[in-house]
Amino acid sequence: MYNKHLVFWSACLGLLLFGVTLITLGTVVLDLRLKFGLDGIEAGTLFSIMPIGILTGSLLFGPISDRYGYKLMLILACIGLCAGFQGIAHASGIDLLKGCIFIFGLSGGVINGATNAVVADISTRGKGASLSLLGVSFGIGALGMPQVLGALKDHYAWNEIVSAIGWLTLAMALMYTCITFPPAKQQKGFPLANSGKMFADLTLVLIGFFLFCQSSFEAIINNWTTTYLTAGDHMEQSSALYALSLYVAGMTVMRLLTGSIFRTVSPQHMLLISLLLMPVGILLLRSGTTFPVSAAGLILLGAGLAGGFPIMLGFVGERYSTQSATAFSFVLVIALTGNMLVNYMMGLVVQHYGVQHLITVAFAEWLVMMLICSSIVRRLK
Repeated sequence: MYNKHLVFWSACLGLLLFGVTLITLGTVVLDLRLKFGLDGIEAGTLFSIMPIGILTGSLLFGPISDRYGYKLMLILACIGLCAGFQGIAHASGIDLLKGCIFIFGLSGGVINGATNAVVADISTRGKGASLSLLGVSFGIGALGMPQVLGALKDHYAWNEIVSAIGWLTLAMALMYTCITFPPAKQQKGFPLANSGKMFADLTLVLIGFFLFCQSSFEAIINNWTTTYLTAGDHMEQSSALYALSLYVAGMTVMRLLTGSIFRTVSPQHMLLISLLLMPVGILLLRSGTTFPVSAAGLILLGAGLAGGFPIMLGFVGERYSTQSATAFSFVLVIALTGNMLVNYMMGLVVQHYGVQHLITVAFAEWLVMMLICSSIVRRLK
């Protein structure tokens, strides 16, 4: 018999690791460029490998977790993260570095999917609220990693810090060996054989495309906001980066509120409240020529985007309780495809029409999310 609280907090630690994983490459990329003599295009290639790894991990974790349970996947993913951290810290050649970054991303994708799916499985009520609380740990990891590197960089070399964090992930693997997780839900056969029906489930497909927009919206805000804010020299880069960190803080605080104070509010109403905060945030970002106005817009945007993943994954967990991990894989792969595709298209928009059209794309995505969300809510009634 497993202990729900122990499983939940161990999942939180796992997702915190995923937050650290996503941020690590960006925080050490300048050091990697110096070590390997990389130009901008070669550095960009490193960034493109990691999403491919995350996509692969998101695709694999679901069917394997449903068939063999979460414990094995989480242990293997932590070992993979350790190998990835060590590779980034000590790789002697660029090809080895690329291989380690792929393993790094793959393991992160497994951790992200498996921790969300296991929390959905152990939450008998309020899956969206529990997943929101889980999401807080991602924000702590994402916000904390740059602070850790900044605080320790005067005392240790960057690769020593990255290597030490890698050994912590190995300790996580050892911890997971001591924890009892829920048993495998598909004791016989492989879940992929029955997953074909998911393509015919329009509600699940709509949830996948809502997350397609959600994930790509988060990506363009993460990747293009500093360029938008510093265009025209009306804001220093350091101020723009600080404003962007407030966006992550807004998302983290809103998820904390959703999982605690607003836990009794229905997920449909919570999602509507979140989505209505987004256009206010976009307008403030559009009109903001000063730091306080832009920062307020980004905080509201973070709060508005906070509910998307936890609440939609909660719907998926309730709809596919006996095949939840495979269903999570299904929608997460669609979401990550949106992340990569729209982010690439945003690059083309910026190159040909200017970064000011970040606002246009953001409004268009918000409108599509509202339309898809209303359709999902109607179908779930």
